[in-house]
Amino acid sequence: MRNMLLASVAIFVAGASAVFAASAGGVSDGKVKIGILNDQSGVYADFGGKSSVEAAKMAVEDFGGKVLGAPIEIVDADHQNKPDIASNIARQWFDRDQVDAIMELTTSSVALAVQAIAKEKKKIDIVTGAATTELTGKQCSPYGFHWAYDTHALAVGTGGALVKQGGDSWFFLTADYAFGYSLEQQTSEFVKANGGKVLGSVRHPLSTSDYSSFLLQAQSSGAKVIGLANAGADTQNAIKQAAEFGITQGGQRLAALLFTLAEVHGLGLQAAQGLTLTEGFYWNRDDESRKFGERFMKRTGKMPNMIHAGTYSAVMQYLKAVQKAGTDDTDAVAKELHEMPVDDVFGRGGTVGANGRMIHDMYLLEVKKPSESKMPWDYYNVLATIPGKEAYIDPAKSGCDLVK
Repeated sequence: MRNMLLASVAIFVAGASAVFAASAGGVSDGKVKIGILNDQSGVYADFGGKSSVEAAKMAVEDFGGKVLGAPIEIVDADHQNKPDIASNIARQWFDRDQVDAIMELTTSSVALAVQAIAKEKKKIDIVTGAATTELTGKQCSPYGFHWAYDTHALAVGTGGALVKQGGDSWFFLTADYAFGYSLEQQTSEFVKANGGKVLGSVRHPLSTSDYSSFLLQAQSSGAKVIGLANAGADTQNAIKQAAEFGITQGGQRLAALLFTLAEVHGLGLQAAQGLTLTEGFYWNRDDESRKFGERFMKRTGKMPNMIHAGTYSAVMQYLKAVQKAGTDDTDAVAKELHEMPVDDVFGRGGTVGANGRMIHDMYLLEVKKPSESKMPWDYYNVLATIPGKEAYIDPAKSGCDLVK
């Protein structure tokens, strides 16, 4: 009996010591847990999906697997592009599963819902997959960060380039939710500010299969440019069906306002050639990005787009912030995330504004002709680098009440 009592005491002391050591190291529950919440089965599955989960795991491995002596864990879930499902998962992760931060969050309506919960629960969220500027505007949060791109950066890049090239009349084909509205609005403002005009728009349901009536309206508008204010498989399907209607052969130009390497690959160079688009990352940009791309390819069978590389960057920067703060306390980590520069394979010389917007360069890209491509996934010509201060809204003008 005495031996059993001594053994119990020893186990208790060992357990208490482990808890104390973790707390002393600044990690509240003995581990740092990051949730990747995104679309893994729907219209944006290639856009981010399971490949973003792999990017997060790459960042953890590159960081060393531990922070402040505590293990780092990645969990993931499919929100199915539904804010209610995403909200339930986020609450469970925060309340029951000891998740410290949620990232990726493809789909703007989902990202806004989860950011509100993270603010309520005093937890970090870093959005790489959603685009709306509301995340760092009127609905900003002291614990919310927006990393890879946003609708303003896309409007400045693709919209600005086409107006300068003579595309001064536009008609929009817009996804019927927050992201689509924001992208259409900001591109419209940029077109008008540069002397162009908007002839109209039509909205389509997310993940629709038939674009014929929408494309016919766009075609009959006579606009020089048809702006596709959608993303993922929606954009791919719209472009394929536009070809069936002979829209580009008739002289109108398609502007893919949110199109990434994943969608170009899905569509193929034959169909995508000549498209102008904007991304925050291209794997074939330089030696460092090529090395990252090759590692990512071995794990996923594809080259990374800006969502994948942005997720890697977000996870890495969060872990650096925990390390520098000496704790996983949310306020301390958020302070470091706002103050630390971002310098990695994704964000070169990046800074984070008081509204949580990570400001970094974007790239204006043109999809190559099949004859120009030198190797698999060699899909882009880099037309221009858009400096971060031009690409993103000045935090002081964002509408975020955190900006003094």
